[in-house]
Amino acid sequence: MSKKKSKKTRIEFRKGHQGQRRERGLTEKYANSQDDIDTQNSQRISGKGDLTRHRTVKADLIDPEHRDGMQSIQMEASESTIAGRVIRVHGLESIVELSDGSLLRCAVRRVLKNLSTTQRHVVVTGDSVRVEPHAGNQGWIVRIEPRNSELCRTSKNRRHVIASNIDQIMVVTSAAEPSIKPNLIDRILATAEQNGIEAGICINKCDLIAPEKLQPLIGSYAQMGYRVFMLSAMQGWGIEHLDAWIRGRSSAVIGQSGVGKSSLLNCLIPGLSQRVQAVSLENQKGKHTTTTAEWFRIDAETSIIDTPGIRQFQLWDIVPAELTGLFRDLRPFASHCRYPDCSHHHEDTCAVKDAVADGRLDPRRYESYLQILDAPAFASDDADDTPWHEELE
Repeated sequence: MSKKKSKKTRIEFRKGHQGQRRERGLTEKYANSQDDIDTQNSQRISGKGDLTRHRTVKADLIDPEHRDGMQSIQMEASESTIAGRVIRVHGLESIVELSDGSLLRCAVRRVLKNLSTTQRHVVVTGDSVRVEPHAGNQGWIVRIEPRNSELCRTSKNRRHVIASNIDQIMVVTSAAEPSIKPNLIDRILATAEQNGIEAGICINKCDLIAPEKLQPLIGSYAQMGYRVFMLSAMQGWGIEHLDAWIRGRSSAVIGQSGVGKSSLLNCLIPGLSQRVQAVSLENQKGKHTTTTAEWFRIDAETSIIDTPGIRQFQLWDIVPAELTGLFRDLRPFASHCRYPDCSHHHEDTCAVKDAVADGRLDPRRYESYLQILDAPAFASDDADDTPWHEELE
């Protein structure tokens, strides 16, 4: 059987990956030296060696057209490695679960950490990896397998991958304490559309508000084809329908702090006792209870990734011209606009604006689109703190 040959490729490392390499005191050393220096030949620095930010490595070339080197370059692993899944990341240490259920506390191989990438962290919860095990339940992550999907946002002008290898997103919000932030939901749904991930909307704490006040919002999302669940983790309402929806898939739970994500997981996963806290009585905002994303296995085919609460969700790698295509309700009307590059904002002749005026398009969704369009990189979910049910009154 012939051995598979790996291709060699040139990859780029982040700035400063090589550490301090220059010898100290060079100025004083040569100032006091009586030796002649060939300045013509000594001024050139080679593109190879410790001072370069590029290196030739053996790798599998997955997708050379991808924008991020982490997806296109996967480091070659030796035959002694074993497969695992990252279930939690704590700073420089990652907890990896192996196929037999055992856990390893792993560090990331230096060559992977130093790759030049747009990501904040090279390893995230949900990653399939290859590890080199060592004594004492320790190991090294030497390879990150290509990801099937990613849930990411912008954080400090870099790509923050929240979870990877998921089939669907559970967008969790609450009917009250804290109130619903529709624009935050729209941002997460746009990201799900961008990455081709199915999304469902879970409205928790429905026992705290009259259900009829939520019907306009629920109807708007349901008409677009999104699954909407009216839940109460405290009363046990709707849990069986949500449990049926997540079966056989890998889901990621995302939402602002205090909406009851941990409480819902305690209902869905038998024996799980996630810590929960009440929201602040002063500002009706949640407190950060979950501090890191964590992967939970329910059965052989079902898993859930719990994520920390978010206060803002800035879109990543979405330009204004792409935004219309990520709104399911705007797409059918946008194709009838007079101008092919219509922004549906300031143009006099616009099919989307006509649809809003005629009542065929939800005005709230159109205003949410404009809010994202005006400040796609800076607007946050705190831009409008008016509770949804007060807008209806």
